[in-house]
Amino acid sequence: MHHPLLRATLLACGVLFATAIRAEIVIGVSFSQTGPAAALGIAPRNAMQLFPDQIGGEKLRFVVLDDATDSTSATKNARRFVSEDKVDLIIGSTASPPALAIAEVAREAETVQLAAAPIELPEGRDGFTFRLPQGIALMAEGTVAHMKKTGVRSFGFLGYTDAYGESWQRYMSRYADAAGIKLSASERFSRTDASVTAQALKVVASNPDAVLVVASGSGAVMPQKALLERGFKGRIYQTYSAVAPDLLRMGGKDVEDTLGLSGPAVAADQLPDGHPSKPVALDFIRQYEAKFGAGSYNQFAANIWGAKLLLDKAIPLALKSAKPGTREFRLALKQALETMGEVVVPQGVLRYSATDHFGYDERARFVLSAQGGSWRAAR
Repeated sequence: MHHPLLRATLLACGVLFATAIRAEIVIGVSFSQTGPAAALGIAPRNAMQLFPDQIGGEKLRFVVLDDATDSTSATKNARRFVSEDKVDLIIGSTASPPALAIAEVAREAETVQLAAAPIELPEGRDGFTFRLPQGIALMAEGTVAHMKKTGVRSFGFLGYTDAYGESWQRYMSRYADAAGIKLSASERFSRTDASVTAQALKVVASNPDAVLVVASGSGAVMPQKALLERGFKGRIYQTYSAVAPDLLRMGGKDVEDTLGLSGPAVAADQLPDGHPSKPVALDFIRQYEAKFGAGSYNQFAANIWGAKLLLDKAIPLALKSAKPGTREFRLALKQALETMGEVVVPQGVLRYSATDHFGYDERARFVLSAQGGSWRAAR
C-alpha cells in the first residue's frame, strides 16, 4: 500500500505536469469597445461570439478586454496577456493607436498579433504582426486610380492627426503625384474634436475637384457635413474605415453619392459571381445577422471572421510541431501564417509571406457609392 505522503506527492506532480502541457489554446483579444473609436470595436466583439470552441482538436479559450481606444490601456492589456494569461496569440486592436501599442509587446514577447487595424510598423519591428484589414497603400492607390479615371485633377485632404491619417496622407501624396493630381490643401483634426469648421473652410477655399475625408465609423460624418455647410459642391471620397452602415445611418442625405474604396465584404451581394470572396462573405453575413439582427453587420466584423478562417488553417499546421502554451507553438504559428498559402476571407484573398504581413492584392478593393441608404458598386 502507498504511503499517504507519497500518494499526495504523486498527485501534486500529476497536477503540475497537466498544467505544463496545456490542453487549450489561449487567445488574448483587445478591442476598442469604448472611447472615440468604440464604433470600430462593437461588431468585432460580436463576431468573436461566432468562433468555434475548438480548432484542430484543441479547445480555444478567449480573454477579451476593452482598450478604450487608448494606447496605454492597450499596452497594459497586451502585457497582461503575455505575462498572466500566457496567450498563444493576440487579436486586436480595432483602432490604429492601440493596435500599434500592442504590436510592440507582441514583438518583445514573440507572440503573433492579428491586428484589426491597418497599422504600419518600421522595418524589423513587424515580425509578429499580421494585418486583417487591407493595407492603406493598396486602398490609396485604388482611390487615386478612380480619381484619375473619372477626371479629378485636384483634391483636398481632411483627416485624422493620428497614425491612420498620417499613413493616408503619405500614400495619397505619393500616388497622386505620380498620377498628376494636385493636392490643393491638407487639414487635420483629432478623433475627439467637436468641430472641424475651420479646417473644412480652408479645404473648400482651395477649390479642389474632390475631397478625401480620412476618419472612421460615425466620426466621418462630421467632417463631411462641415464641407457641405461651407458650400463644397465637388465629389467626396471616404476611406474604408468609414464605408460602413454607420456613415449612411448617421449621415442621411448629407452622404448621398459619397464614394469610397472598401473591401468586398461591405457589399458582398454586389460582387460578380466569379469573385472568390462572394460565397465566404455572404455565408458570414448570414451567420452574423441571424444572431445580431438584420443590418447589424459591417466590414469590421468581417475582418475578425478572416482571423477565424486563417486560424482554421494555421493552428493545425502549428500543432504538428509544438504544443499550445509554449514558445515553440507561438513560433510555429507565425511560420504557418507565413508559409500556408492563400486563404479566401470575406475581404479578399490573403496570402502572407515572411516579407508581406498585409497579404492582400487588388481583389481586396471595391469602389462603392452611397445610394439611397445603402452602398452600391460604383462605376
